[in-house]
Amino acid sequence: MVPRSKPPPPVARFWEPQGDYCRCLTCPQNCLVAPGSAGLCAGRINQGGELLAVNYGAISSLAMDPIEKKPLYRFQPGSYILSVGGYGCNLNCSFCQNFRISREIPPTRYISPPELVEIAGSYPQSVGVAFTYNEPLVAIEYLLDCAPQLQQAGEKVVLVTNGVISPEPLAQLLPYVDAMNIDIKGFNTTFYPKIGGSLEWVLPTVAAVWQRCHLEITTLVIPGENDDSKEIEALAAWLAALSPQIPLHLSRFFPRYRMLEVGATPVATLQRLAAVARKYLEYVYIGNV
Repeated sequence: MVPRSKPPPPVARFWEPQGDYCRCLTCPQNCLVAPGSAGLCAGRINQGGELLAVNYGAISSLAMDPIEKKPLYRFQPGSYILSVGGYGCNLNCSFCQNFRISREIPPTRYISPPELVEIAGSYPQSVGVAFTYNEPLVAIEYLLDCAPQLQQAGEKVVLVTNGVISPEPLAQLLPYVDAMNIDIKGFNTTFYPKIGGSLEWVLPTVAAVWQRCHLEITTLVIPGENDDSKEIEALAAWLAALSPQIPLHLSRFFPRYRMLEVGATPVATLQRLAAVARKYLEYVYIGNV
């Protein structure tokens, strides 16, 4: 297998010019990108008045994982999936578990869409490709090229995402996605502003995805931040209004990145919150224990 040479970065698909600036329309951040600068996610740069997807095909991580690690417990259970990470993110979580590739630009290797399909096909134990580790939707151009080719080759396409995406890019991508795990960071009005986002950006994504492909939800439970029983009850009730069969994963926090002073989530907290969520949802799991 010979790696393809890296081509010039393509022009981003979702943006509009505003004088010398570029307005990115990929996600609700709607970054106004100055000449020579990058947007929040670091994946797009304004060069000469055009917004270029400089993260296209830039792969930082490639690993074979159990699909339960995504976590997906009710999609192809017991299987393995080729997991692919790039770099960048459109949120700024102080508790990020993968900050080396989400908040920094790591060494990468260019993998073209045909080469990714070829790599995926070389692992018969894998059911497909999971775009994960960093935020995959900030590389929407790459996803829109890879996903149809993977689907045509018989590979499952999985995304592990924060769900921060504008409606039009999501609508174009969803026909080629088999499963998603969406991370709902918190279910209150104060949590998302701390990480540079909004809960109102994520909930419409969840509702749209539920109608089109397999969906599971993860919440990383952080002591003192989003571990209130009423909050988890409200989240579970909201999900149950879509379907009580949507799986919810309550994941244990460990000190990372800029939250090293906060202790790991007690397992008893996860068990208590899971019992609350099970009043509404059929499938509630605790993780990282």
